[in-house]
Amino acid sequence: QVQVVESGGGLVQAGGSLRLSCAASGSIFSVKHMAWYRQAPGKQRELAARIFSEGYTDYADSVKGRFTISRDNAKNTVYLQMNSLRPEDTGVYFCLAYVWSSGGLSDYWGQGTQVTVSS
Repeated sequence: QVQVVESGGGLVQAGGSLRLSCAASGSIFSVKHMAWYRQAPGKQRELAARIFSEGYTDYADSVKGRFTISRDNAKNTVYLQMNSLRPEDTGVYFCLAYVWSSGGLSDYWGQGTQVTVSS
């Protein structure tokens, strides 16, 4: 069994910063890649950023230059540093871990953390 837990959301004014954390735990052999998705009210979930075990990163155009994803492989933890936040960044942020565990290769999602940016 694998658990994915996010933390770090909250309320911030436009132009401010937040740092999200996500840790995967359980019967894990290795974490292949980790990602942050977000879902704004009334919209579909979308990829914000992802990072592969080799360190390669990928960002949505809307967050490039403002968000930075990083990971600590020893802790199976991923971080999302969000700067210059905008009201349109508001939404629930979900962490995804693609994991090789005793159950095989599979995606595991966290429960989500709310980010609210006020104008």
